[in-house]
Amino acid sequence: MKCKVCGRGAESELCELHKEAYENLRKKYEDWKKSTNISWIEYLKEIQKNLYAGIWVKEVVQYLLLSSNSSQ
Repeated sequence: MKCKVCGRGAESELCELHKEAYENLRKKYEDWKKSTNISWIEYLKEIQKNLYAGIWVKEVVQYLLLSSNSSQ
């Protein structure tokens, strides 16, 4: 199986690097949600604009946003 973000070998939908980035996004979202009542999509857009977010996180965000747009 290949990572849906980068095409590297993966045991599931994402490679280990992008899986870790996704898990970190989910964990941090809970904190953001409690303090700002932000939606998941709004949160992803905020992370996308964040200059300090890492490349793997931004790649996952881009993938998730594209996936959410195609499913609507």
